[in-house]
Amino acid sequence: MKHCLIICLLAFSSSAFAQIEGTEFPDMETVTVEGEEVNIPADVTDKYTLVGLAYSKKAEDDLNTWFSPIYNKFIKKSTGVFASFTYDINVYFVPMFTGIKAAAEGPARRKAAEKLDPLLIPNILFYKGQLKPYKEALEFDKKDVPYFFLIDKEGKIAFATLGEYTDDKMEAIEEFLDSL
Repeated sequence: MKHCLIICLLAFSSSAFAQIEGTEFPDMETVTVEGEEVNIPADVTDKYTLVGLAYSKKAEDDLNTWFSPIYNKFIKKSTGVFASFTYDINVYFVPMFTGIKAAAEGPARRKAAEKLDPLLIPNILFYKGQLKPYKEALEFDKKDVPYFFLIDKEGKIAFATLGEYTDDKMEAIEEFLDSL
């Protein structure tokens, strides 16, 4: 009985989270590792954009599980026979520094510049500010998981998922992109 209840709750939370698909992604002012401003979704309307957000240390750890698979699938440029099988989307990973942790944003950017793979640095953005508007608009109800949103060219959420990386989640993103 307890196992059935947990499954039902997970199914309900996933379907409730899916209700944000089709809504506007809220304006988010971010900065690159180098300090250049990138406003999502306003600055990324050239193509679909996959954004991964994390606002806790545990969520950031799970966000990191996506780095390599997303890099290999969406960022790395394929050559030769496989060049036509690549996806042309923007990809950003965004650690969110809110509340008292906002003061750590600058040091975190400097640390990222030193420690991250240079090939991944253009895909890392930093947000510093209030959490509440995003928590409400994006239905952040689980602090310890990352949230992923595929934003269309009009700034609307086309697809959403959450949690650490799994092959099933990646396949769902790919299936959505393949359906376009």
